[in-house]
Formats: sequence, C-alpha cells, structure tokens
Amino acid sequence: MSVRPSLRQHPSATAPHEAFDPVTLEIYWSRLISIADEAAAGLVRTAFSTIVRESNDYGTVLMDRNGNSISENTGGLASFSCILPRTTRAFLERFPAETWRPGDCVMTNDPWLATGHLPDFTLVTPIFHRGRLVGFSGSISHSPDVGGALWSADCRELFEEGIRIPPARFLREGRRNDDLVEVLLANVRVPRQVLGDLDAQVTANEVCARRVEEFLDDVGLDDLQGLAEAVHTRADTAMRRAVAAVPDGTYSTVLEADGFDDQMTRIVCTVTVTGETMHIDYTGTSPQIDRGINCVLNYTHAYSVYPVKCALDPFTPRNEGSYRALSVAAPEGSILNPRYPAPVGARQLTGHLLADAVYGALAPVLPDRVIAQSGAAPSMRAIFSGIDRNGDRFSQVLFATGGMGATPHSDGLSTTSFPTNVGAGSIEALESASPLLVWRKQLRPDSGGAGRFRGGLGQEAEIEVRSSTPVRLSLLSDRRDHPPLGLAGGAPGAGSMIRLGDGTVPHPKSRTTIAPGTRLHMIYAGGGGFGDPRTRAPAALARDLEDGYVTAAAAETEYGAE
Repeated sequence: MSVRPSLRQHPSATAPHEAFDPVTLEIYWSRLISIADEAAAGLVRTAFSTIVRESNDYGTVLMDRNGNSISENTGGLASFSCILPRTTRAFLERFPAETWRPGDCVMTNDPWLATGHLPDFTLVTPIFHRGRLVGFSGSISHSPDVGGALWSADCRELFEEGIRIPPARFLREGRRNDDLVEVLLANVRVPRQVLGDLDAQVTANEVCARRVEEFLDDVGLDDLQGLAEAVHTRADTAMRRAVAAVPDGTYSTVLEADGFDDQMTRIVCTVTVTGETMHIDYTGTSPQIDRGINCVLNYTHAYSVYPVKCALDPFTPRNEGSYRALSVAAPEGSILNPRYPAPVGARQLTGHLLADAVYGALAPVLPDRVIAQSGAAPSMRAIFSGIDRNGDRFSQVLFATGGMGATPHSDGLSTTSFPTNVGAGSIEALESASPLLVWRKQLRPDSGGAGRFRGGLGQEAEIEVRSSTPVRLSLLSDRRDHPPLGLAGGAPGAGSMIRLGDGTVPHPKSRTTIAPGTRLHMIYAGGGGFGDPRTRAPAALARDLEDGYVTAAAAETEYGAE
C-alpha cells in the first residue's frame, strides 16, 4: 500500500511548487533521487566494460519535460549531471518535444554538445505518463573505445580522435537503428563491449522512466513540472543564500599547468561576487592549442560550478536550481572554449584543474571553505590496447589517482579523486579483462604536501604487459612540472612521474608501442598541504611516522622535528 503525503490542493492536479509542504517535498525529492540511483544500479549491473562496472565513469539524471535536471544519482560523476541537461536541451532543438514517442532513445558523443570528448556517449529517453510527455531520463558513460587514435592527448584535430555521432535516434519506438549501430561498431576495436554498454544505458533510462510512472501514479500527480519547480526553487534558494554570505568583490588567481611540450598553459580565473550571484570568468587564459588538452565550454562550466557547490552548499541535493546563481564565461578560442574541430580527447587534463583555480581565487575570502591543490587533479591515466591471451582485441584503462589537497580542518584524502569521482576499481577485474599484471599498487611516502594539515598521499603502480604481441599505450598526465600547491603556508605535494622498467621516460601525453614483458611505473602526485607545517600537531606527525606516510628525513626537513 502506498503512502500519499497530503498536498494543499487535490493531488491529481499539476501542483505548483507552493503546493508542497516541507515534509511532503522532502519525501518526494528523496524518492526522485532514489529513482536516479536505481537507474545507475541498472547501468552498472548490466554494463560490459570495467570502465562503468568498476571505475564509476558514468552518470544518470532525471529531467523534466524541458530538459532541466530534477535529480541525479549520488554515486556517478557530478560533472556529467551538470552537462546532461544541456545536451538534452540541444536534443530538443533537433527533435522538438512533439516528435518524441514512447520507446525512443536519442544519442550523441559530440564533444561540443555533450561532455567534451568522444569517448562519452549520452543517451536520453522520453518519459510518458497517461499518454503525455512528462520528462526525460538520461545517462552518460565512458565507452571502452571510439576508434581513432585511442583515448589520447597528442592528436592535432578532432577527426583523429574517433568517430563522432551527431544527435541521432538510437531507438525509434523501441526499435534499434541498425544502420547507425553498424556504422558505429565498424569503427571501434571492441564492438561487443561498446554495444553492451550502450544497451546498459538504454536499460538504465528505461528503469528511470518506469519508476517515474509508478511514482506519479502513487502520489497522484499528472506530471513532474510543479514538483520540479519546487525542488529547483529550494536548491536555488540554498545556493543564493550561500553565495550571499561571501563578501562582494572580485577575486583572481593564475594557475600554470604542464601543457604540451613547450606549450605551457595558464588558467586565469576571476570570480566576481555580487549579492547572491557569482560569475566565474577565464579571460586571459591560454589560447587553444593543436593538441587534445582543450576543454569545451560545457565541461568548463561543469568543473567550475561543481567545486563552488562543494564549498558553499555541500548538503542540498543537486539539480538544475543548484547552479542558477552561478555563471561561467571563457573566451572563444581559448583552451577553455575551443573552436571546432580542436582536439579535445584529454580535456580532463585542463578541466580538472578548474577546481584548484576557483578555490585559489576564493581562498582569501573563504579560507575555511576551500582546499589546497589536488594531486588527483588532473587525473593521470594509462590506456592499453592490443591482443589478449585469447587472440581478441582488448582496450583497458588504469583508473588510479593521486592525493587530494588538505583542508583547513583535516588532512587531504589519499589516492582519492577530486573534482571527478572516478574510482580505480578492482585490480583483479583489470587483470582478468586484459593481459596486464599489477605487481604493486601502494601509497607513496612523503608525497603529501607538508602543512598543519598534510596533503593526501599519491601512489605508485607497477604494471607489466603480458601479451604475446606489442601493446599500444596512451598516457594522459600532468603535474610533472607543476606539482599541486599548498594553501596558507602549506607545502606543495610531490609531482607525478612515469617511467618504464628499463629506466626510460616516455612522453607524458603521447602514444607509444611497448613490447611484451615491459613494466610501466606510474607515480601519482600528492595533494598540497594547508597551513604552516611547523604548527602540525606532534601526535599527528607521530602517527604519520608510525604509519610510514612521512619519513624521518621529511619530518626533520619539512616539519622541523628533532
């Protein structure tokens, strides 16, 4: 028997947001979040690739009929949830609302319309209730392959990076678009995994749609619009209240990154707070380059507003209203808003740095709300592709990470992704799906920046190629020449390094071929420290020494220990 909390008007009506009392709204809102979480569970449990099943590189979102997010899953990537509504609204421009039918599913991986690079596929399904379009369910997942030059940073234009699918119907009234699927699968190295993950996304969307229909029947609403307005208003009010507590003013910082070879890149971030609104502007940032570290505006927006949400309003559930008080601008033709067809394959190597840039700008006025720079930003990845022990093609990504920056109140988290939420996953799953053997994966002592609160530790991973034929390797990394900086007197974390077993150092952002038996050493950066290291609590330093996080030599030189 369903429990139907009372409304101030007849529940069968389309309720405006004023109709929901706080208790009712909380119950309904929580249920909508659980629907997005159930969709995510369906995606993870039916996906074929370890990228989704093990490494968390996905997102699921419930949206209203205008494409505005109402709820999102709690375990996926927050950046995807920021972007998916924008993509859905682009779909509605291409396919007007009246043209959608039950059983439809529209897809794209266009970087400028979706998440910024080709490996991510966005699929959106309409939700109908009593014959009327009431909303959309959407999902994004990182595909194990999109053809082209692997997932890489060294391409010179988009066309090298893989196949691009403009907005197209993957399903029409439940029937698969076989011509589209045939073209796609003819261009990828692991077609079974690619199609399996796409079908898993369809499953996730259908789970969401069914649960929404059940929800509307249970509570007696005709559609989602009034409820959507209510949760948007609550989220918007919470964010505006949080922004209003920040002193008005303009705050700026400059962040330098490794870039590509001699093309070092700079991110110039200016945050302007006016009343209850915040504008983030990247004027002065480096121009786009002819390598794949450019970051499209959708991705720039997502990784600018999400860190603000974390700092100012971490507890209100996220939806469209969470970001209405925030605006983002980047010059067209810059690395944060490149012109098509710029290469964008490794856009995270630039986009993940935006949290550090925003926090660096806000640090003078929010010293108790921001964290030091993270060795987890940007994420460092190794992509292996070749022939497995059965003679089949494989494509596998090592999703390990560095340490988070320290906070004003605690040490940074070791080997924890931020601002992305991708996980390393099971090493056993990685080894079972590919001819790779992980010899070690361990914390890296002294990698966390010294401070009153220490930066999170990075890690060291050693992987051996055990195929019978050479393997293609693509490396995506940064923080080698520009380690994560500390805040408020904290020391920088240790930078990243990559080397092969014979001591040679491969290019940190290029593809290469490695022979069977080669061992790859991935050394991940630590997070920056927060506060003067000499004010660190003696008991905390003693624990670090006991646990092996800090060596005796570092305790003496960095912390002044005797």
